[in-house]
Amino acid sequence: MAGIAYAVGVGPGDPELLTQKAVRLLRESCVIAFPGRKAEDSAAYRIAKAAVPEIKEKELVPVHMPMTRDVSALAEAHRKGAETLEHYLGQGRDVVWLSLGDPAVYCSFSYLKSILEQDGYETVLVPGVTSFCAAAAELGTTLAEGEEPVHIFPAVHAGEDALDQPGTYVLMKSGSRMSGVKELLIKSGRDVQAVENCGMDGEKIYRSAEEIPDDAGYFTLIVAKEKRD
Repeated sequence: MAGIAYAVGVGPGDPELLTQKAVRLLRESCVIAFPGRKAEDSAAYRIAKAAVPEIKEKELVPVHMPMTRDVSALAEAHRKGAETLEHYLGQGRDVVWLSLGDPAVYCSFSYLKSILEQDGYETVLVPGVTSFCAAAAELGTTLAEGEEPVHIFPAVHAGEDALDQPGTYVLMKSGSRMSGVKELLIKSGRDVQAVENCGMDGEKIYRSAEEIPDDAGYFTLIVAKEKRD
């Protein structure tokens, strides 16, 4: 009987935010997989290990997920990653995949999930605390009230008209093009706050677009709200 691939959300950074279910699966599974080339370079692994130190004694399986827009290179990496997990699943062993935040939100496992299911393997998503909810808590703000909509997308896709709808905007993974994003934010006239490395070492909070440094890290999340009268 084949094993099951569990994509377990480990939250954004604070190991105390792991759910009880996540902790249980980490303790029960003998195979722990994660995106990256080696364990200590993986933020998801470091968070999980801080919560469940004994995972360092388990079989650790790094899966390289390149940061590229080359469609063919991505497809090859996803296929290789799926085959790596299938090696263990085919032996009847469950695999826990460590996902930053929640595995249903911009998670690299989604690509592996499709392949695994096409190949006949069972996958399960185990929710975790999302980065934008954790960041809102750190900022001491709400994301939505009443009938307000919330728009969530990676900042790399923010165009000139990206902030022109009512409601709150959450821009994720903003560090890769911060200078341009700040321009858009300032022009929008919105109230802007941001958290860099939420729940991780080196966490920083910014209370305006102007405060955010152009070289802010990849894990910088921005909350842009409509000004209130």
